[in-house]
Amino acid sequence: MALTIGDLSKATATKVETVRYYERIGLLPKPARTQGNYRAYGQAELGRLSFIRRARDLGFSLDQVRAMLGLSDDQACDCAGIDRIAREHLQEVERKIADLTALRRELTAVIQSCDGGTIADCRIIEALGPSAGI
Repeated sequence: MALTIGDLSKATATKVETVRYYERIGLLPKPARTQGNYRAYGQAELGRLSFIRRARDLGFSLDQVRAMLGLSDDQACDCAGIDRIAREHLQEVERKIADLTALRRELTAVIQSCDGGTIADCRIIEALGPSAGI
């Protein structure tokens, strides 16, 4: 069963332009063409694009996705390479969470330091930098 680019787009919630972009950068193989020169996709491309979308939704970079696809193309390959990529990504996610937690603490403290009043006495403006020229 051949899928058009529109069908593939809808089935994976991926914009048509993104599908074309993934083809241009080699994440998706160039599809077969119909006699009318339309792209024709099959289940393999649907599965591959679904994998790409899910990986991107989880925050993996295009380079990480490319590496995982390359490793997964060899079914006999040990999964240690994919495990390493996933563990590195998890470490990056945990670092970002720590950064955001620190940011939340700092913003909470700055907001709580505000007693109201005029801008001239605003603790938030002061905390953000009295030399800001505001």
